[in-house]
Amino acid sequence: MYTVKDNLIFGFHGCDETLCNQLVNGDIHLDYSDNVYDWLGKGMYFWENDPERAMQWAETAKKYPQNHKQKITKPAVVGAVICLGKCLDFMEIANLQKLKAIYDDLVSQGIDLPENTGKDFYKRKLDCFLINSLVAQEKAAGNEYDSVRGVFFEGNELYKNAGFREKNHIQIAVINPNCIKGYFKVRSVNTSFPEV
Repeated sequence: MYTVKDNLIFGFHGCDETLCNQLVNGDIHLDYSDNVYDWLGKGMYFWENDPERAMQWAETAKKYPQNHKQKITKPAVVGAVICLGKCLDFMEIANLQKLKAIYDDLVSQGIDLPENTGKDFYKRKLDCFLINSLVAQEKAAGNEYDSVRGVFFEGNELYKNAGFREKNHIQIAVINPNCIKGYFKVRSVNTSFPEV
């Protein structure tokens, strides 16, 4: 009853300036990421309400091109107005239990599952496989998701014994492209007025 999220949110995607301009101008559409290690399965990825984190990602992709499919010459961030629609939101316990049930079912069948690897489980092959399996199973049952959302605790401790990490974030994977209502360029704050 509460899985449809019809409010609008802002998402931010780190990319090359050329891609940013093409998206804002309506020349192209954002492609799906379909890596076996994507954190939320197949989708178009955004950081929720965090253009700085999107820029940080784009700058890292430029610095370490061998780790990224996207070639970034001039890092940029494109903003998107998104309606999550029918969302597989992993900040809700019912969805976490669905994911665990998929895992338990596959383990009981003796299926050899991939593993999450790397610092902060940067390569999330297991999570990606399970989320894609859950989305496919629900679609086959006539329950299609528009988006997937999760919170991630990433990076070093913010301070000694912190419950926060340097790169904590909420990430969105848009499955249904109609969830994206429009793209925009991120603007800077007008310091002559209070921020709202």
